[in-house]
Amino acid sequence: MKDHKDLDVWKQSMFLAEQIYALTKDFPSDEKYSLVSQMKRAVVSIPSNIAEGAGRKGNKEFVQFMYIAMGSLSELETQILLSQRLQFVISVDNYLDQIEKIKQMLFGLIRYISKRES
Repeated sequence: MKDHKDLDVWKQSMFLAEQIYALTKDFPSDEKYSLVSQMKRAVVSIPSNIAEGAGRKGNKEFVQFMYIAMGSLSELETQILLSQRLQFVISVDNYLDQIEKIKQMLFGLIRYISKRES
C-alpha cells in the first residue's frame, strides 16, 4: 500500500479540512464549543482515519477505517446543512460537492482494496 500522503483521497480530505476551519472562523462565537467544535472534529477525523487505515497491516482493517472516514463525511455533511439552516453560511454547494467527491473516492478505494482481497 502507498503511503497515505500519496493517496488523492487523503489530499482532498486535507484540503476540505482547511476549508472547514476557514469557514467556521466566521461562525458566531457562542458556537465555538458546539457546532464549530463538532465540525472540526468530524473533518479532522476524515484524513486521520485514512492515514490510520493505510498504516494498518491488513486490507480488512484499511477498509474498516475507510468506512469510519465515510461516517465522518456524512456527519460533516449534516453539520454543514445545519449551518446553512441556521444561516451561519449562505452557500454550501461547494462543500457538499467536495464531500461527494471524497465519498466517491473512498468508495473507489474500498472497491479496489476489496477486489485485491478476493
